[in-house]
Amino acid sequence: MTTAWVLGSGGLLGAALCRSLRLNGTDLFFPAERFRWASASQFVPQVKAAVQAFAASVGATEHWEIYWAAGVGTMGSSEGDLGLETRFLTLLLRLVESEPCLLAKPGAVAFASSAGAIYAGSPDCIITENTPPAPTTAYGREKLLQEDLVRAIADANRRRAVLLARFSTLYGPGQSFGKQQGLLAHMARCILRSRPIQIYVPLDTIRDYIAADDAAAEMITALRAIGQDPRVVTKIIASEQPTTIAEIISIFRRIARRAPRVITSASNLTGIYPRRVQFQSVVAPKCVRAPGTSLFVGIAQVMAAERSAFVRSPTAGG
Repeated sequence: MTTAWVLGSGGLLGAALCRSLRLNGTDLFFPAERFRWASASQFVPQVKAAVQAFAASVGATEHWEIYWAAGVGTMGSSEGDLGLETRFLTLLLRLVESEPCLLAKPGAVAFASSAGAIYAGSPDCIITENTPPAPTTAYGREKLLQEDLVRAIADANRRRAVLLARFSTLYGPGQSFGKQQGLLAHMARCILRSRPIQIYVPLDTIRDYIAADDAAAEMITALRAIGQDPRVVTKIIASEQPTTIAEIISIFRRIARRAPRVITSASNLTGIYPRRVQFQSVVAPKCVRAPGTSLFVGIAQVMAAERSAFVRSPTAGG
């Protein structure tokens, strides 16, 4: 039996991880309190208590897993905003690796990173795990630093399996309103509210979109595939099906049965996003998932979820 802790369980990827883990019979651990990221004086004792509780919950189980799907950073975040996130991760890893109950058992850590941020400046037409990192933003550089922190626990403890999962663009029902990201959810909300869709990149910009549930399932499969031979594996998790923004608009037109109103313009974030992004994983081919959610079906699911949320909204009639 495995006990798993998903950091960021309320987010898009974290919620998908919880769903997938429940389906395969994994015991899930949840801290007693919601972490207060904005205050170091508050989250330090919270993390200490949570790690102790997690160690106690592992108990007689044979194996434990931690999935990091947390974080408040985006491509436009400053170094100051990202620093607190790294401090939180550093504290968590230090406490986990000093907890006697967790040290005594084989464990695994999976860290969700951003392929788009890490390879943003790469000139390669198709990006694989062999492509050298080329971050162009503080966010991308911080993700590499965080990966190094996670990698270090495997270097210090040979019983640890570590997966550094570099994701392409995630999407799905339940995309956060607060973050400055989530083009598909943003487009769905604009269509439902009869508002113009503001797009800050050219319509021939290529992205790789992967449904959060597909990404979560592949993350779990990849981590467990390396668990028999503990080591660090860096893996790109992507649909490997490049799609232009224009094609996305066309799919929305078919689903909504009307042409979305699109306004293209530049912003201070336009230059930090690469124009063409195509990913292909060449690591651990036995972990490659079966064909997942098609983009048409995935966008239809996003539209349905956003329509339901819109109908329930107290401002829906305004």
